[in-house]
Amino acid sequence: MEERDVFIPAPKFYHWPGIVLRAAILVLGTAILISLYLLFHAIEIVLPRLNVTSIIATLWGRLGLFVSGLKLEVVGKHMKHGGALVANHSSWLDIFTFHSAARISFVSKAEVNSWPVIGFLARVTGTLFIERRASLAKKHQAALLERLNRGDKLCFFPEGTSTDGRHVLEFKSTLFSVFHTPELIDHVWVQPATVTYFAPSGQAEDFYGWWGSMDFAPHIFAVLAYSRGGRVRVTLHDPVKASDFGTRKELARYCEAQVRAGFAKDLGIAVTEVAR
Repeated sequence: MEERDVFIPAPKFYHWPGIVLRAAILVLGTAILISLYLLFHAIEIVLPRLNVTSIIATLWGRLGLFVSGLKLEVVGKHMKHGGALVANHSSWLDIFTFHSAARISFVSKAEVNSWPVIGFLARVTGTLFIERRASLAKKHQAALLERLNRGDKLCFFPEGTSTDGRHVLEFKSTLFSVFHTPELIDHVWVQPATVTYFAPSGQAEDFYGWWGSMDFAPHIFAVLAYSRGGRVRVTLHDPVKASDFGTRKELARYCEAQVRAGFAKDLGIAVTEVAR
């Protein structure tokens, strides 16, 4: 996908009172929900079957979508067991979208752990941080197996980066290698998921995409100011077992094909037109 300039309205065109109000609602709501999350997280250490924290994370995601002016549609059925949800990645909005659409925990690169605000939110909502060092592979495999065995759904973005929301990039098969280790291959179910954003009337088709060198602040201001009437659709494809595929590359190609097909259907284009 080639880099290109993106139109984001200049600040003088923003309706600042509306932006401030929506931002205040999000900040206040986040503070309340995170406080409740931390409280029930402590309780769930003693009563693990209580499972209130996942409900709170879902409420937080829906708050984020509400403030962002996005209406969510979920197509397909959720896995009834733990496993990995693998999806295309378009924007920071995916955090709200997937917390709203499914009770999941994200799997993220370790650098995110140190990011201001986002790193804290990622930690308290159960994100599993992965460092790409061979010496830590066994540790990460054990952590993944523990989460899967307790029924967690872990969300991965195999493209490795976000896009403009109008393309699907090639899935990196290296991110599937952990599913094909002897410790995990017989335990992991993988569910491909397609996320497609539909811009509100009057905005560019790639309005919700956040990628490349785009600054965060102007993009979130644009979303808060102009996103009324936008939609996001999450299509949950049929889950498969990692052990049904001979190699991680075969599994990656299958998941990519499923995501591309769903994306092409949403956009009304041929699968071959979805750029690699």
